[in-house]
Amino acid sequence: MSKQIWLVTGAGRGLGVDIVKAALAAGHSVVATGRDPAKVADAVGKHENLRTTKLDITRLEDAESAVAFAVAEFGRIDVLVNNAGNFFAGYFEELSTEQVRHQIDTLLFGPMNVTRAVLPIMRKQRSGLVVSLSSVAGFVGQTFCSAYAAAKFGIEGWMESLASEVEPFGIKTMLVEPGFFRTELLSNDSTKFAELSIDDYAASTTQTVAAWKSMDGKQGGDPAKLAGALVQLAAQQAPPVRFAAGADAVQALEAKARLLLDQADAHRELSSSLAVED
Repeated sequence: MSKQIWLVTGAGRGLGVDIVKAALAAGHSVVATGRDPAKVADAVGKHENLRTTKLDITRLEDAESAVAFAVAEFGRIDVLVNNAGNFFAGYFEELSTEQVRHQIDTLLFGPMNVTRAVLPIMRKQRSGLVVSLSSVAGFVGQTFCSAYAAAKFGIEGWMESLASEVEPFGIKTMLVEPGFFRTELLSNDSTKFAELSIDDYAASTTQTVAAWKSMDGKQGGDPAKLAGALVQLAAQQAPPVRFAAGADAVQALEAKARLLLDQADAHRELSSSLAVED
């Protein structure tokens, strides 16, 4: 199918805006969503193949309404892009329980809500593609990213498992793992730092917060190019199950693969000696 119907979450700013514009430029129709539809409309502009609607991904009822709206407008949904997200940065002990829950609710349960609402449509069609934005932090744990990584590691496991569940119905999945892109993730609107303060972490926290803030707007990746790549991949007959976005992401994935092999081999004899002896 040359023309696709896209549903994009988090389309009011950052990468979501670029994804919407890239899909429209390729001739597709798009339902762009966000918590504030007016903000989404201002960000993405006007287009005859564009519709905007409200969607707070943490609310299943919002997801169901947005999906119903998309089907009413365009008759189907071919590509879902789970893009909406935020970032709670800090050492685990300094992140409050509420912050950790909010992080996982947005980054893991949010995409699950939207996907849960979309899958019945795609099963009925016997076709579709579910794209979920993960991160390098979805396969490599990093200091100051414990809550974020917990949610993104969850995305990875959920999507890998979902892939085999929906494949019999002609539905495909794609994990996208960006490195550092010049999006708005590190802006004050998207990044919140730990609420708590522990003396043992104080000096390092101050330094790390300053370092993260200094990176905003200076990341090496071009989000418009990433958006174009996603549109290109979504048009393929067999989109990749996993796409490492950026040279830094490729290097990180390769390093993690080597580390896992080393860890599997480190205690091979002991690991292999644990079977029941009849």
